[in-house]
Amino acid sequence: MLAGSGSIITLSILTELLGLPGNVANATNRVGVFAQSYIGTYTFHKHGKLYIKTGLPYLWPMLIGSFGGIYLATIVSNEQFLIVFKILMVVMFFVVLVKPQRWLTQKTEIKKTNYWLVIPFFFLLGIYSGFIQMGMGVFFLAAMVLGAKFEFMEANALKIFVVAILSTIALTVFAWKGMVDWKVGGLVAIGQGAGGWAGGYYGSKYPSANVWAYRILVFVVIGVLIKLFYSDILRLF
Repeated sequence: MLAGSGSIITLSILTELLGLPGNVANATNRVGVFAQSYIGTYTFHKHGKLYIKTGLPYLWPMLIGSFGGIYLATIVSNEQFLIVFKILMVVMFFVVLVKPQRWLTQKTEIKKTNYWLVIPFFFLLGIYSGFIQMGMGVFFLAAMVLGAKFEFMEANALKIFVVAILSTIALTVFAWKGMVDWKVGGLVAIGQGAGGWAGGYYGSKYPSANVWAYRILVFVVIGVLIKLFYSDILRLF
């Protein structure tokens, strides 16, 4: 929840353990994301950690880009996009590890950032999020913390909020296309909904949440890389 890459786990379960086709797994996964994001948004808001107004200028480009990504998800297979995803996660691995203190900066009254410099990235992130949820949270946190200079937990709360909006749009389109397995999606939603509550509750109440969220982020990125390149590593031996 805090690290923002739970979909790497759920997509793996849906495709490898349950045997769902890639596109169906991608669509069905949004049911869990939908539940998690709305519960998480409510929990962050309840504890006064969600500042929507400060994040809106960065969120609208994602909303626009998401429509293009959702369309791509209905015509392109997940396997084709995983090639790009592998490259992006390798880049993110180094971004996360270089100067960790940048991720732990505290909130300030004035955020110095070049707004127009980061907007294109948020638009591309919207396309990515619309296409495949997996790993979106990592890239969003990087853009908000390193690019827009938001405090980590504030960025995480905004991430949950924007995911709620984007998942609603995506799930509506995927349901209309008949791509969602609702029985499996319901089970995923129960687990991810619980994760949404836990992330929002502990992230809002404990001062050390920033540090632990960063640590989880590092472990998630490493775990994602191992999962993505596991088969390639085996071929070397």
